[in-house]
Amino acid sequence: MRRLLLSLIISAMASPIAGLDAQAQPSSAATPHASLYGSWTGGLFPVPSNLTAQACLAQPVVIFTKDLVLRATIIDAIYHQRVIETVRTTANGTDFRFIPNPGADISSGLFGAPATRPEPGFGCADPNSLHVVRRGENEIIFEGCSDFPEPLYRCH
Repeated sequence: MRRLLLSLIISAMASPIAGLDAQAQPSSAATPHASLYGSWTGGLFPVPSNLTAQACLAQPVVIFTKDLVLRATIIDAIYHQRVIETVRTTANGTDFRFIPNPGADISSGLFGAPATRPEPGFGCADPNSLHVVRRGENEIIFEGCSDFPEPLYRCH
């Protein structure tokens, strides 16, 4: 009897907690760009046909997350991140609008040199937007973006 009562109390306490946890964790399928989540390579260069998964994941060129798009550049050792403002799916892909980077305004530093560099976009006409076109399950292009002339491929 005592064990039954104890198990009922524990399950009664766990049920609301489990319900709240499920509500607090949004489903990744709810976001319009969930199919892009993960690491991608290429874009800056043609992808070699013998690229291993390990090599791909070691240095991806673009990473999509729920709130950010991170991109590598040739001259920087760190990934530049763009905070997503809005995402909209289209007939052939996904349109991203990014929050303008407040550090993007170049101010004069010491001896007139720029104190900050603008956050790089993707080489698109508008640095705060990105149009991703899906060419297949694991292939995309950044339409109209000069920094990414080659297709990107998902890292597995």
